[in-house]
Amino acid sequence: MNNRTQLIYDDLRTRYKASLSKKNLADELDVSISTIDRNIAHNLGLPPYKKLGKSKNAKVIFNIIDVAEFLADTVKVVA
Repeated sequence: MNNRTQLIYDDLRTRYKASLSKKNLADELDVSISTIDRNIAHNLGLPPYKKLGKSKNAKVIFNIIDVAEFLADTVKVVA
């Protein structure tokens, strides 16, 4: 884990236990939950996730380390 990833991981770890919900991830990425749902449906631009159950509305969680690595590798573009 590189230094940037470690800093992000440490920050996330102070605010969340072991994983983030879709709402938590949406807050971190400053997007809506609908955007998270759409990206899950199209398999676009999200860290790895686990779906807890087989139903359409099953809970989805994102491990903190995966989110930290995703955020460390993401470049913010200002228009």
